[in-house]
Amino acid sequence: MIHAISGHQMRAIQEMPGIQRMLRLLRILGILAILVLPFSMHAQNLSLNGQVIGWSTINPAEPFQAQSGLRYIPELKFEVPLGNLFLEGEGSLNIWGSSTYAGGDTLAYDSELSLYRAWVKVAGNQWELRAGLQKINFGSARMLRPLMWFDRIDPRDPLQLTDGVYGLLGRYYFLNNANIWLWGLYGNNEIKGLEQFPTRKKGIEYGGRLQLPVYIGEAALSFHHRETDPDAVLPDSLHTGDTYPENRIAFDTKVDLGIGLWLEGSLTQHNLDFSPVDYTTMLNAGIDYTFSIGNGMNVMSEGFFLLAGEKPFATDQQLSFLGATVSYPLNIIHNLSGIVFYDFTNKDFYRFINWSMTFDRWTFYTMAFWNPNNYQLYNFQQEATLFSGAGFQLMAVFNH
Repeated sequence: MIHAISGHQMRAIQEMPGIQRMLRLLRILGILAILVLPFSMHAQNLSLNGQVIGWSTINPAEPFQAQSGLRYIPELKFEVPLGNLFLEGEGSLNIWGSSTYAGGDTLAYDSELSLYRAWVKVAGNQWELRAGLQKINFGSARMLRPLMWFDRIDPRDPLQLTDGVYGLLGRYYFLNNANIWLWGLYGNNEIKGLEQFPTRKKGIEYGGRLQLPVYIGEAALSFHHRETDPDAVLPDSLHTGDTYPENRIAFDTKVDLGIGLWLEGSLTQHNLDFSPVDYTTMLNAGIDYTFSIGNGMNVMSEGFFLLAGEKPFATDQQLSFLGATVSYPLNIIHNLSGIVFYDFTNKDFYRFINWSMTFDRWTFYTMAFWNPNNYQLYNFQQEATLFSGAGFQLMAVFNH
């Protein structure tokens, strides 16, 4: 006998964790197909690639912590010529799972299935327009970036992975190598970059960037506006029920004088009624040079300064870091690199060493870290406590 399923029973089935994950997978694959596959069917250049990443991290200090994980990023790209125009796109997924041991007798499991990239771009001779889930990043700084507005690229991550943002990005390139960017973002309700509060739900963010060639380098001005929603992350006792406008302006410049020199700074106006911090200023100055030692040793250093207070450039709150990296290729397979940060405010060192081995499709990384117990650097990472103190990480990457 066949029994009809009531609406209540159907809702109960849909709320089961396994069913929810399946429905989420179907929605994600549907979005990806809608954005990418109609164009890829007519593509003259179609490629399906992927990256499999496995890692294990061990922090032997008390309490003992360990994590193992596996990530897969399948990627579909296409290119379609359209007369004087050119159409291309990319769709990729971020599929990962991990298990973390942090003392006791239990393991914590975490997993995620999400879109990683899903965008389509149309381009002419001097312009391009890209829409969808994409990576938007710019600026001259490498390690401690005031212009880390839309990405979370960690300089210690050898794969440089970061979530994207949903938006529309247009760029026009002038014949003298100047270029102008205009963007509008929508549907990005998670905290991104160096943000303290998320963007208001259904809020539109917009901004632009003008980049100009200078004598032996380039210089740029950038601007961004959005409405923030502090209630999304603050305790109920601090809720105001309001959203607040936020404006950012920034400049960056880079020149090559035989040694690379750059300067990058940003000023953010918060307009928060409940906070004494109305302005945040960030400044970065950097230098790099490749010494003719052996196969060539690259050395880079940056200084980073943060000021916050009621007025622009106020010093009510201060933070300063000095960072340095050294990279040396032993041969075409083996490379050694190291990064050191010094926190002047808390008088702490952060140290990171990486030995990589690169083959045709495989890359192996052996990494060690020695950080303060009170982890302050790049604390947007969910695994910040895992990288407090000293430990090491092994990583294997397969590309197909």
